Amino acid sequence: MRLSPYWSNLMSADSSCQPIDPQDIAAFHRDGAVLLKNCLDPYWVNILTQGLDFIHDHPDGMSAGVNMPLRIDQFPAKHSPDLQHLLDDSPIAEIVGTVLSAPVRFYMDQMFYKPPGPIFPSAWHQDTSYYNIEGHQVIRAWVCADPAPRDVSIEVVRGSHLWNITYRPPVGMDPAQDPEGAARLERDFAEGKILIGPEAHEQWTYFDSFLDPSLPPLPNIEANRESFDILGWDYAPGDVLLFHGNILHSARGGAELPHPRRAHASLWAGPDVHYLRRRSQAIPDPLKLYDFAPRDGQHLSDFNEVFPLAWEPRLA
Repeated sequence: MRLSPYWSNLMSADSSCQPIDPQDIAAFHRDGAVLLKNCLDPYWVNILTQGLDFIHDHPDGMSAGVNMPLRIDQFPAKHSPDLQHLLDDSPIAEIVGTVLSAPVRFYMDQMFYKPPGPIFPSAWHQDTSYYNIEGHQVIRAWVCADPAPRDVSIEVVRGSHLWNITYRPPVGMDPAQDPEGAARLERDFAEGKILIGPEAHEQWTYFDSFLDPSLPPLPNIEANRESFDILGWDYAPGDVLLFHGNILHSARGGAELPHPRRAHASLWAGPDVHYLRRRSQAIPDPLKLYDFAPRDGQHLSDFNEVFPLAWEPRLA
């Protein structure tokens, strides 16, 4: 286990999560994101750190960017008992459900690992356009094992989760570069097939998908930052950053860090989230879901074996 010096000095700190302020809940629904301070105590940050380091040291077929300035792993908790423990037993599910004021189900998770030195940026995008899901109750919980100042942590365009626009993901192959493959994708989509199958869980890249020309391109936010209401935070280990699945967000880069920026992002769903096949799908469905041949419009609650209820409000 490689704890950052920052966290090693805080292992005895008492940072138990306080009740969530109603103003923070209102901020999430208004702005599309909120940073909740000191919600994970040192035990959970230790578990997070151990899990991320294990995944980093054991890449598999769903690891993209091994030995690159940005490493992204899909579904890492499948291979890390520590990360699974974090998802199952930490306060994260309750925090998400409390902010949504609704029962929540776990959908999937990712690791984002950026090594020390000049931090590589993450492009502006929305999350939901990458997945075969749709709904207004998709929420991301982003936690980091290391301090992440504003210039290397998550930024969002305030309120963009309410624009009712699904933008084209900035990943995938240009159909003009492979017209035969793009035509095959269109045939498969017309026949009701899932575009990224279960075999992707053995070997996957972002170029398994094609750019979807039917979706509008993303605005060039980075080149026109003064035209957008951009919200960001200084992040400390133990904080939980929540943001809406439809919000435009990125992580800036360029700043030098003496330590890695090791982040875990889990995706959670409320009752209105349902299955929707997308031409823009870039991330495989959770592996167990392929056994059920899901249809558009089916709610995740129809697949309780895949997406068990993670948290629900207590009855008064």
